[in-house]
Amino acid sequence: MIDSNDPIWDAIVGITRLGAMATMAELGCADHLAGGPMSVTELAGACGAHAPSLARVMRELAGIGIVRTVGPGVYELTESGQALREGMPGSMRAALRVMLEPGYWHAMGTLPEAVRLGRSPFIERFGTYYDYLEERPEAARNFNDYMGIRAASIEPALAAAYDFSGCGTLVDVAGGRGHLLAAVLDANPRLRGVLLDREGVVAHAREALATRGFGDRCEFVGGDFFEAVPEGADAYLLASIIHNWDDDDALRILGNVRDAMAGEGRVLLLEMVLPDDDSPHIGKEIDLRMLTLLGGRERTRSEYATLLGKSGLSLSRVLPLPAGASLIEALPV
Repeated sequence: MIDSNDPIWDAIVGITRLGAMATMAELGCADHLAGGPMSVTELAGACGAHAPSLARVMRELAGIGIVRTVGPGVYELTESGQALREGMPGSMRAALRVMLEPGYWHAMGTLPEAVRLGRSPFIERFGTYYDYLEERPEAARNFNDYMGIRAASIEPALAAAYDFSGCGTLVDVAGGRGHLLAAVLDANPRLRGVLLDREGVVAHAREALATRGFGDRCEFVGGDFFEAVPEGADAYLLASIIHNWDDDDALRILGNVRDAMAGEGRVLLLEMVLPDDDSPHIGKEIDLRMLTLLGGRERTRSEYATLLGKSGLSLSRVLPLPAGASLIEALPV
């Protein structure tokens, strides 16, 4: 007999639940339900969906608390379901759309092969995940939205947890649209920023930071951190960067940062820091995504200390941040 509390069975049915929620996110059902209850027929018409098939998804979502049944074939959003609406604070719609994307499913489906070989079959087939996204604008848009949502909970915490008063210039290495950089600039009016990323990404970052009023305090540099990073800054922020790469590539990036930084500069890594034991941590789940999707890895404090030491840096301290993240400060040796 199947035990519904069994962790193996829970994982199996979890895939179905994820698919149902991702379907709701992809079709925009939550946005249509924002105005109040709708019948499945009405909702299917608004979403451009096949009503009988949508009904099967909705009854599953009702069972897990995303929607609530208010009449035969009529549903309304629950508080949990609000998180699937576009533009809501803390919206998870973009995250689910990323996970529904075929490349992501392919990557996770090849985890057994990645473990067998010790490398990512996704990369062997598609190249790096960022190359993959460059060829798929819609997937890239969802990914960038997802990263922005992830950053939102960390932005104020980062600015509050770390004292940037001694810094004149902060380089945000591969800073995306500049969410974190904007938060730090907002909290430190005398600080100037430099955002380094790919040319196509920089254009979006320039627009985003100008909209927030930081355009005149920022320089935007298109480039590749494997080649070089802007020189002479007081601090370098690498947010969710090093975990994307294996040790060899991570050392190349950190080596370029070490070569570029001012004599009294510092390196700030925003990463998950795994516990040394087998206690649960969200970073251990993300670590498996790194293995299959990017070929990178999450690391423990001691592993970061070793990596930084090989780059001419010394781990100074680790500051806890929300959502399982940490800020690692490293100083030149």
